[in-house]
Amino acid sequence: MNLANNWKDYEILDMANGEKLERWGDIYLVRPDPQIIWKDKSYPEKWKYAHAIYNRSSSGGGGWNYNKKLPSAWKVKYKNLVFNIKPMGFKHTGLFPEQAVNWDWMIDKIKNEKSEVKVLNLFAYTGGATVACLSAGASVCHVDSSKGMVSWAKENVQSSGLEKKPVRFIIDDVMKFVQREIRRGNTYDAIIMDPPSYGRGKNGEVWQFENNIEDLVELCSKILSDNPLFFLINSYTTGISSKVLENILALKIKVKSGVISSGEIGLPMTNSNLILPAGIYGRWEKKK
Repeated sequence: MNLANNWKDYEILDMANGEKLERWGDIYLVRPDPQIIWKDKSYPEKWKYAHAIYNRSSSGGGGWNYNKKLPSAWKVKYKNLVFNIKPMGFKHTGLFPEQAVNWDWMIDKIKNEKSEVKVLNLFAYTGGATVACLSAGASVCHVDSSKGMVSWAKENVQSSGLEKKPVRFIIDDVMKFVQREIRRGNTYDAIIMDPPSYGRGKNGEVWQFENNIEDLVELCSKILSDNPLFFLINSYTTGISSKVLENILALKIKVKSGVISSGEIGLPMTNSNLILPAGIYGRWEKKK
């Protein structure tokens, strides 16, 4: 498992009973996580310092309970990247800290490439990967169907001081956008996608991971440049093995000079040997 263990502004302080106690800068949050099925807290005294707790409701939703008034947004840093954190209606904060594993990998790939790298970031959310790739010197096309998430991504780019870098923001259904790029003859050296298990496009288009991921990868294979650098699929879909992503890449990416791999990413708990599994990935990358 690859661990996101280079954070200074984020850490898991404890986890038990389906919840994790996290530090985001100077703010402590408690959020649910289905992977945490053990009952014993390692540091029970730390939980009383939580500023806000997200509680699920029996109807399937939930909400934040605040022990202290929090700012509407605050910033955290990962190395030279800056992100705006905001507690959202469905437990999220606008950032998945485990993705630092992928950011580091992408930054390394881009910086070591001798030519300009053109990146397509699909299901790009609030732009963690977009900020990482821009910081490494790539140009990025950022695509997400949510206007709110794209606005948030622009804030993160600006907070990281990268607003003058070559980035294009597109609010669109991912499948339709890629189909149009095929017709236009546009190509990319690197493709990133972080598809949800289930979602809807801006015009009500339905996305379901198991039904649509193979078709999307096949479409994306048609807009890879002649000398592509990498293709990354990240997923949180339960019940899907990372090997499945590896198999799809092997079937659909026909570039001869490449290496395919897959695995899990996770977050370590501070002062503990415990690791929180936090997603899977499949990667195609150019041979060194």
